[in-house]
Amino acid sequence: MARIAFIGLGNMGGGMAANLAQKGHDVRAFDLSAEALARAEQGGCLPAASAIDALEGAEAVITMLPAGTQVESVYSDAVFAAAPLSAILIDCSTIDVATAKRVAEAAQAKGFAVVDAPVSGGIAAANAGTLTFMVGGSADAFDRARPFLADMGKAVIHAGTNGSGQAAKIVNNMLLGVTMVGTCEAFLLAQKLGLDAQKFFDISSVSSGQSWSMTSYAPLPGVGPDTPADHDYQGGFATALMLKDLRLAMEAAQGAGAETPMGARAAELYERFAAAGQGRVDFSGIIRLLGGK
Repeated sequence: MARIAFIGLGNMGGGMAANLAQKGHDVRAFDLSAEALARAEQGGCLPAASAIDALEGAEAVITMLPAGTQVESVYSDAVFAAAPLSAILIDCSTIDVATAKRVAEAAQAKGFAVVDAPVSGGIAAANAGTLTFMVGGSADAFDRARPFLADMGKAVIHAGTNGSGQAAKIVNNMLLGVTMVGTCEAFLLAQKLGLDAQKFFDISSVSSGQSWSMTSYAPLPGVGPDTPADHDYQGGFATALMLKDLRLAMEAAQGAGAETPMGARAAELYERFAAAGQGRVDFSGIIRLLGGK
């Protein structure tokens, strides 16, 4: 088993770090939140007094931070100064592609192996160790990172060179945002046309309109498998996080000269939903906005 420095113990990072500890790794964890550190300790991690302390002797460094500015700051102020050159650097945050590439270039210039490895699956999957990791980096760096990622997830997929993991994450979540809006619209129209919601689900989930948003995450309570809709849209994947990913996707689309009209419209709708005080509500709750509630 390895010594791992884990920096960033929020809703996702806390569960991920605990899974590594449960797999027998020596996890030295750090977060600015004392409450998050206490939860990490309960999960089997050893709390560190600072990021520098967590990095001492680390064989792997895993960061799970809110945005690119924090990732760059932690790498420049702590990781590059205190992590052993032999450590594999793994950033699991969801950030913009340009920052991911810039951080990787800076790390490689100092002699580190580094990957960007954002996740899909949400808080429940982070706690259960069933995340999907989309990984950007060299083949060698991917091979070194894969065992650690596998201890936190069910799938570890090499997306390409550095930055490719972030690209895969934001494009995937743009598609998710678009299909959820479409699924909500379809359920609402079906109701107005007199169709029973369950009957519509039974038909659409095995027909050409099928999508993950329909089959696995139906946005109406009492329809399909248990989802946040069955719990007043609490838990799951917060609207604020979906909006963050859609903003990153729109920024990337602009930089790449790509036309994404459906992605842009989804971003506009989630902006409205979040502005109405619904940022903590599960993203499938957008059905309330579309339904006029």
